[in-house]
Amino acid sequence: MKRIAVIDYGMGNLHSIAKALQHVGDRCQVQVTADPQAIRAAERVVFPGVGAIADCMAALTRLGLVAVIRQVARDRPLLGICLGLQALLEESEEGGRVRCLGVLPGRVVRFPDALHDDRGRRLKIPHMGWNQVYPTRSHPVWEGIDDGTRFYFVHSYHAVPAREQDVAAICYYPDPFACALARDNVFAVQFHPEKSQWAGLRLLQNFLRWTP
Repeated sequence: MKRIAVIDYGMGNLHSIAKALQHVGDRCQVQVTADPQAIRAAERVVFPGVGAIADCMAALTRLGLVAVIRQVARDRPLLGICLGLQALLEESEEGGRVRCLGVLPGRVVRFPDALHDDRGRRLKIPHMGWNQVYPTRSHPVWEGIDDGTRFYFVHSYHAVPAREQDVAAICYYPDPFACALARDNVFAVQFHPEKSQWAGLRLLQNFLRWTP
């Protein structure tokens, strides 16, 4: 039976993510855990998160999970979700300047306050609700998911990767921003698959089947 670890550091929609993985995972054992040994023993790891990046990094440090996540990112499939994507980069401007995990080169920045759509209407921050996602390259995790499929977002900050080749999808708000990153055995998304109905379930199923 395939073991899937969902990292629990106190900042994530863990119940919904675990239920979604159990729903799509054939012969999978899903464990929500903060135990470094259990995470290392899992064949696939999901790194979710909501909230502030400074609190995220403090919790990961306190629980002894920083080195664990960096190791997992090197040797098995890792899925980052929302704050879990942002924490994989080098630093975030949220709260000043916060050093992150540095798994992927790049930084996290806030959306500008004065955003308007093409009709001149003010766009709210945070970026919240359904928006279209456009894959920028083929990847097994996108299998069966069309260009422009809608996923659910809730965020005020977004990733600016240092390497264009790490971008796996973009979204418009109103300008394009990277909403999915992929490199080697790491795949990370800014949106919430567990809140994105059939498309999110398909993405999670694809992740469980993906062999980098």
